[in-house]
Order: sequence, then structure tokens, then C-alpha cells
Amino acid sequence: MNSSINDRAAAVSKKSNVYAWYVVLLCMLAYIFSFIDRQILALMIEPIKADLNLSDTQFSLLHGLAFSLFYAFMGLPLAYLADRFSRPKIIAVGIVFWSIATAFCGLSKSFFQLFFSRMGVGVGEAALSPAAYSMFSDMFSKDKLGRAVAVYSSGSFVGGGIAFLVGGYVIGLLKNMSLIEVPLLGAIKAWQMAFILVGLPGVFIGLLFILTVRDPQRKGQRLNAQGQVEKTSMKKAFKFIKKHRTTFGCHYFGFTFYAMALYCLISWTPAFYMRKYGLTPTEAGYMLGTVMLAANTIGVFCAGWLNDWFIQKGRKDAPMVTGVIGIVGLIIPMIAFTQVSELWLSVTLLVPAMFFASFPMPISTTAMQMLAPNQLRAQISAVFLLISNLVAVGIGTTLVALITDKIFGNPLMVGMSLSIVGACSCVVAFILLKKGCKAFSASMQQEHPV
Repeated sequence: MNSSINDRAAAVSKKSNVYAWYVVLLCMLAYIFSFIDRQILALMIEPIKADLNLSDTQFSLLHGLAFSLFYAFMGLPLAYLADRFSRPKIIAVGIVFWSIATAFCGLSKSFFQLFFSRMGVGVGEAALSPAAYSMFSDMFSKDKLGRAVAVYSSGSFVGGGIAFLVGGYVIGLLKNMSLIEVPLLGAIKAWQMAFILVGLPGVFIGLLFILTVRDPQRKGQRLNAQGQVEKTSMKKAFKFIKKHRTTFGCHYFGFTFYAMALYCLISWTPAFYMRKYGLTPTEAGYMLGTVMLAANTIGVFCAGWLNDWFIQKGRKDAPMVTGVIGIVGLIIPMIAFTQVSELWLSVTLLVPAMFFASFPMPISTTAMQMLAPNQLRAQISAVFLLISNLVAVGIGTTLVALITDKIFGNPLMVGMSLSIVGACSCVVAFILLKKGCKAFSASMQQEHPV
């Protein structure tokens, strides 16, 4: 009798585990499409600049600020909804919205039209990560959470790599066609067609999400004096952050400056290789897509595994110390890959730079999910994403363009600008995360003493 019960329990547990990983993989697929939609712009920098008559600074506003501003600020209300209502429904609506907004990028004929379309992409994508992180915390134990988040986070680099590969292929395919006739739309440019082709398939992912994913039972919720689950609010989220202000200060800004190096690499390496080494957009796309698919994807898995290994060894500051290790490995190749004259040597140095630059993706998330109570997880993640996207994406990527345009006054100096911003961000991140190790351990002991 007991054997039969145990067998049924094991079967249910196995089925539950398989379903949990299905949700992770579907979220990863959505994340892949989100990064394809946001990243393909970087590869098409030269044709877009030429057609819309833009400077590097204006292009950086399209790539960084237009996306990050609304991605950041819409994350807060959407995270509030995710902590109260169905997370799969919120994610599904977001996927459909950003996919349509990406297609609208392909209909843009001016800087402002493209700017507003990019804002729409940011609004839609803000729905995904906070809600996904919250669901993972309810489906996985803490010693497996790092790997689950790493699998999800790998979608960003798979998507970024595919964006470069597909973008390079499409540009190569359409390079001899100045205008393409599309039914109902008329004549459009090749780069506009690329946006339409990569945007619309995401709609089907949104439909699959709403049809196959159910909201997991929330675990670890705080109870009030009457034994009822405390209602969530942004006020309570900020109160919790204030309670652990040293921890969150070091975490939020440490990982933000770490991410700044990553986003500067992703945003400006295409322009760097096209300008310094004379690569075509197609050649740059194939090369950078391959590097991202290999180095960044492996890096994000290694970061998640290292985090889980530290947790199993009893380190309460596992995410923070993993971040410190990553920065130590990043800083030298981050500076060096733009300063060498041979293409093969530059790419050789870019590989470890991309590998270590990917570390903050899973571990910054794992840290927040480990510390925060259930009903505040999505909102605390959204506050981090607000800061990270405004500073790392919005300001960091624009700083590279401003240094290139205003200080050097030479587009060919984009590599030097990239190294300067990347090196400074790594130094600041190292100091903050190193200081944050002790504070994070103390906060974990306070919130989870067992």
C-alpha cells in the first residue's frame, strides 16, 4: 500500500518537474523573441542612419533610451499586477504587444516614428521578466532556482545571437533590393522588412502561452496577525527595500553597472567591427551571432551553476560573490578587444568578454528571489529592472555615443569609447558587489534564519 502511494507521489512529482521546465523553456522562447526584436536594430545601424539621416547619438536614443525608458517605468505597474493577478495572462498580453510594436518599427519613416515604436517594444517586454521570475520562485527550490533562471536568461543571448544571424542573412539577401513591394504596405526598405519579419511570429508565442500555462500556487507568502495573506503594494515593496537598503543599494547599482558593460558590448560591437575592420553588416551579423550563441549562452549557464554550487556549500552571499568573480574575469578582455589591430585577436578577446559579461543576467535575479517575500518578488525585480535599464541601457549605451560624437568627434573611435565606458562600469560594479557580499549574507540571515 505504502509502495503504491509512494509510486504515485513520485509520478506526480516527476510530472510536476517536467511541467515546471516546460514553463521555463516557453518563457525562454519568449525571451529569445524579445531579444531578437530589441537587438536586431544594432546590426542595421548604418542603413537606418543613412535613410533617416541620424547621428550616433540619435541612434543610441533609439536603441537605448526609447526602449529602456518605458521598459523600466512600465515594469512597476505590470509587476504590481503580477504580484496580485494571473502572471501567465500578463506575460501573454505583453508578448503580443511587443511583437506588434516591432512590426510597426518596420513601418517607421522618421526618427520620431521609430522612437515611439521602440517605446512600444519596451512597454510590452516589461511584462515578461518580473512575472517569469516570480513564477520560477514558486516552481523551484532555492538550490535549483539559479539553474532555472540561467536557462531562462540564456534566451537573451540566444535571441541576441539569432538577431545578428538572421539580421545578417536578411540584409545579405535583400542588399541588392533598394525597395521591396509589399501588399497593402507599398514600397519599403530592406531594414524595414527585417523588422516586420522578426516581429510578427512572436504573436503565436503569446497565444501558446495563454493556452498552455497556468499560474503556479504562490509559496512563502507573509501572513498578517489574522493569519491571512498580506496584500501586496508598492509601499510595502519600498519598505522592504528600505529595511535592507545597504543590500539592495549594493545589489541594484552593482549589477546595474555590471550590466552596463554587457549592454554596451551588445549595442556597439556591430558598429565597431564594421567601422574598424570593414566588415559588412552580414559578416558582422554572422560573426557576432556565433559569439553570442556560444560565449554568452555558456557564460549564463556557468553563472547559474556557480551560484547554485555556492548555495550548496552554505554561502548565503552566493549571487554576490559570483558577480565579483565574473567582473574580475571581464575587465581585461573588455578593454583589450578594441585596442588590437588584428581582427582574429580582437574576436579571440571578445569571446571571454562576452562570456563573463553574461554573468549578471541569472545571478542578479536569483538574489532578489532568494531574499524577497513571495508577494513582493515581481515588484522588487521591477525596481531593479527600472534602475538597470535606465542606467545600463539608457545612459550607458548613450555615453558611448556621446564620447564618440562629442569628445573624439570621429565615428572610428567608437571602440575607444566602448572600452572607456566598459572599464569604468566594471570598476564601480566590483566595489559595490564586493561590499554587498557581507550585507547580503546579513539580510538573508535576518529574513531566512533557518
